[in-house]
Amino acid sequence: MTTRGVLYVHSAPRALCPHVEWAVAGVLGARVNLDWIRQPAAPGSWRSEFSWRGSVGTASKLASALRGWDLLRFEVTSEPCATAEGERYSATPELGIFHAVTGIHGDILIPEDRLRAALARSQQGESDLAAELAKLLGKPWDDELEPFRYAGEGAPVRWLHQVV
Repeated sequence: MTTRGVLYVHSAPRALCPHVEWAVAGVLGARVNLDWIRQPAAPGSWRSEFSWRGSVGTASKLASALRGWDLLRFEVTSEPCATAEGERYSATPELGIFHAVTGIHGDILIPEDRLRAALARSQQGESDLAAELAKLLGKPWDDELEPFRYAGEGAPVRWLHQVV
């Protein structure tokens, strides 16, 4: 079963750009040359985005390939298909990686056990319920990435296909 999604590299230092391309190419199984443009939200950094088509799990593989690189901000999405829900991965150097399952309309679907754990932590006084829910929805990542998303409006998008 195939799905499609988008990789948004919100900011990367110039020296890291070829390494991002190599990592993405390794996942997609095809040569990748991204169109890099300057990222005005972080002077000296670059951004790129492209749409991809591949097997279910490609978003996870892309996020894993890019995970943990200092100074790299990115998001990977995949659309739901007949055999799988959609996914969203967001990553920042400060926060690490966030993963969410998404429904057909892009809404984040929070598993029942994660909601119960958040409620339990708040009832035990370990944390505030609103803060717990914000984390489950990825709000800290959205807050940090929003200036980078806005700076990328109008950027070119290129379709790439995974070789299966």
